[in-house]
Amino acid sequence: MGRPGVGDLAPGFSLPGTGGRSYSLADYRGGAVVLVFYPGDETPVCTQQLRNYSADIGQFEEVGATVLAISPQDVESHESFKANRGLAMALLSDRDQAVGRAYGVLGPMGFYRRSVFVVDASGVIRYAHRSLAGLTFRPTTELVREVRAAQAVAKGGAAGGVPGSAG
Repeated sequence: MGRPGVGDLAPGFSLPGTGGRSYSLADYRGGAVVLVFYPGDETPVCTQQLRNYSADIGQFEEVGATVLAISPQDVESHESFKANRGLAMALLSDRDQAVGRAYGVLGPMGFYRRSVFVVDASGVIRYAHRSLAGLTFRPTTELVREVRAAQAVAKGGAAGGVPGSAG
């Protein structure tokens, strides 16, 4: 499979994660999902990115979006990272990088590229950003705007949707 993009069905997955459970994309059908692929636990930019999204988790919840963060580290590393940094979202472990490959986020050296996807309630990718350098990350306001736009498309409306119309 190539690099899925906007309008493509999001590749399904089931991964172990924090909280002692497995997370499947299919479990979130009916609501928006923000998939955050990040290179590594306890690295400077990743830590800043996930702490920002955690601080803003209420904004994602207001639009009915679940944030799932995925990287190649094991669940034990993720549990420690989540506890140390007070992260609000689930961290999923893609040890064999199969999900990273399916989403086209692996760089030339096999490392994850910092990437974000918004998947709508039907499982379709409505926003995709793959960073080349990974030194910055997409702001919460942009991601929330894209979730709203995805919901408007699903409802047959114009981008921007109706305020407060989160499903």
